[in-house]
Amino acid sequence: MEFEGFEQNDFDTFKIDGLEDRMAAIRERIQPKFKAIGDEIVDDLAAQLGNEMFIHIAQHARRTVNPPNDTWMAFSSSNRGYKMLPHFQIGLWDDRLFVWLAYIYELPTKSEIAEKFLNKQDDLEQMIPKDYDISMNHMKKSDERLEELDFNKVLERFKKVKSAELLIGKQFESNDPILKNGKAFLNEVKSIYDTLIPIYQLSTAEVM
Repeated sequence: MEFEGFEQNDFDTFKIDGLEDRMAAIRERIQPKFKAIGDEIVDDLAAQLGNEMFIHIAQHARRTVNPPNDTWMAFSSSNRGYKMLPHFQIGLWDDRLFVWLAYIYELPTKSEIAEKFLNKQDDLEQMIPKDYDISMNHMKKSDERLEELDFNKVLERFKKVKSAELLIGKQFESNDPILKNGKAFLNEVKSIYDTLIPIYQLSTAEVM
């Protein structure tokens, strides 16, 4: 399947009532598009990082009652999972699409990575474009830009608070024309990841 873009119908998936019906729509409408995106992106990521990368599409398998409010795919260096590693994400809420480099609370080396970022904060802030978004909780929508935040406080919280997270990237409103153009969107994702890869490499580099 060639990725041809997202439609409003994809975002409207999250207005469907009931776990079973919403999950059926996620599997039918969104997951095939994630697979097509992944097939286009994963080799490019692997080539730049110099190691194999694996596609993970969220299955929401633990849910038994409440339907998911968002869904996503991830790229990580392990075929076993992604939550315990720095990883790249693409996903949808009902009103937006997000493209993240993600460090979430399951990450066992979270405090060590935060310390690296604090030690290189000036460099890190130069790596992140001012119009990029920052989120501190992957389970909530966030509209905070780097230029609007005290980044030192963000990193300190990321280090000290067990539940604190750090996601860096860009978001697109559901009606953004680029989402409807498959080729343009894939090129944009590659461009975003080109920007985020040095941050990923900083976080995964061995401390000398």
